Amino acid sequence: MVEFVEVALVDELDDGNMLMSNINGQEILVARVGDNYYGADNRCPHMGGNLSGGKLEGTIVTCPRHHSQFDLTDGHVIRWTDWTGLKLTAAKIFKSPRPLKTHQVKIKEDKIWVMID
Repeated sequence: MVEFVEVALVDELDDGNMLMSNINGQEILVARVGDNYYGADNRCPHMGGNLSGGKLEGTIVTCPRHHSQFDLTDGHVIRWTDWTGLKLTAAKIFKSPRPLKTHQVKIKEDKIWVMID
């Protein structure tokens, strides 16, 4: 079932920051960039790193584990890992690049709502 779930108050998330909310066992990342809010799975699709513990630069989130990067506007891969050479080739063979799942976000009555399924 697809539904919007309240995850936080607007005042709880400053510009340029992220937070993680656990919704029915699903970790959801919420980020604020200016007046825009973005939602995505909190776990990196590369190796499961905690994205809310990573770095946010504009709409690009960097995983703290292997430095994979994703654009929160649509989840596309910016960088699969910062590895190089044979290590990068092997990483792409065993775990091919795939986008971060994003979630629609809406603001209603000073609350942040995220669509989950």
